[in-house]
Amino acid sequence: MDLLLLGVSHHTAPVDLRERVDFSMRGLSEALRALSECPSPAESVVLTTCNRAEIYVACTDTDTSQRDLARFMSRFHEVPEHELEPHLYTHTGGDVARHLFRVAAGLDSLVVGEPQIFGQVKDAYAVASSEQRTGALLNKLFSWSFAVGKRVRADTGLGEGAVSVSYAAISLARKIFGSLKDLTVLVVGAGEMAELTATHLQSQQVRRIAVTSRTRSRADALARRVDGTAVDWTAIDDELLEADIVVTATGAATPTIGASAIGRVMRARRNRPLFIIDIGLPRDVEPAAGELEQVFLYNIDDLRAIISENLARRQEQTALAEAMISTEVDAFLVWLRSRGTIPTVVALRRRFESVRQSELKRLEAKMNGLPPEARARVEEITRLLVQKLLLTPTERLKTASDDATAAQYAEVITEVFSLEDSPADPPVSAPAAGKRSPSRSTSKSTVAS
Repeated sequence: MDLLLLGVSHHTAPVDLRERVDFSMRGLSEALRALSECPSPAESVVLTTCNRAEIYVACTDTDTSQRDLARFMSRFHEVPEHELEPHLYTHTGGDVARHLFRVAAGLDSLVVGEPQIFGQVKDAYAVASSEQRTGALLNKLFSWSFAVGKRVRADTGLGEGAVSVSYAAISLARKIFGSLKDLTVLVVGAGEMAELTATHLQSQQVRRIAVTSRTRSRADALARRVDGTAVDWTAIDDELLEADIVVTATGAATPTIGASAIGRVMRARRNRPLFIIDIGLPRDVEPAAGELEQVFLYNIDDLRAIISENLARRQEQTALAEAMISTEVDAFLVWLRSRGTIPTVVALRRRFESVRQSELKRLEAKMNGLPPEARARVEEITRLLVQKLLLTPTERLKTASDDATAAQYAEVITEVFSLEDSPADPPVSAPAAGKRSPSRSTSKSTVAS
């Protein structure tokens, strides 16, 4: 059984194609059920995000499965194969592990270190597991990727610092207020950036989100999405009086909120801190408002400067994260190779156990006079002796440096211990001193004993 990955991402495909192959539109469960009808993959996990659509499978024939998966993605999304094929990428074996480990750690994201991808990988695996589409190989691969993702974030600074406008805004707000829980937020505008920031503020458990827009229907719609309250455009001054945090993103050609209006509000607020995130372009708030005492005004350039600084720090941690992932991939490959030697290990253990049982049976008449505890001790000693003898060859098989070496070890052990023979074959005792040496075929069994 081998690992195979097929997918498209922001590295290989334009956004319009990524939108067309988004598995979330019909749901991961439906995709997995449709994929189960393909003849090739024994196990499968479907991962989809805004920047990638990937299928991870365990299969016996990677070439056949690759063709099957490409056809499946084309049919499922109703995208012609000739349009999809140039943008597909595939990985097999250890390269699948390296790719997934980098994805889980945030190294393969459009924004390096972004945190959402880790949760999306876990969700994808959870759905596949609930649909009973995973087995020993993908269970191990994905559980290992979760450990790698956590370790990279814990031991490097890759995930530190905001790297999007909305995250930078939240980061600044927390520096000013500490916890944002129970604060009041006013969102002026109802576009994409306003919604993103409002959504992140909602996740911080703020007490209330008020939304206003010149188009009331848009304010109503955004308020519903963030569990907020839509207010009239004319009520901005009243809302400024109550708000702790203000997010503005109107797209207006001239400032929507003047410095004098902010001044009046601050006097009525008795200089209670007011944090304003002006992500409008052109700016929505007159810059002079930022000079007022206890007014913390940040525009989109301020936020971008913070983002650039944080991205630079993250890049410094990338080499460390990549080295950690390489170490984990090597360890995973050792485990992966050990699966190929399992039949030899099992056969070797059966051979040794067969010899042990045969010798105990041969000596049974001599042990009849032993008390039960002594017989149990003999059983334990012989069992432990077999385990000790098997320890080194088993470990050598499992930790072979490469597939070729593992295959050579398995071949030699199979030949030396006659593992092709039935494990139940009785052993041939070594010849007594002075007697004729056994034949070549007999000497094989002697070694096995």
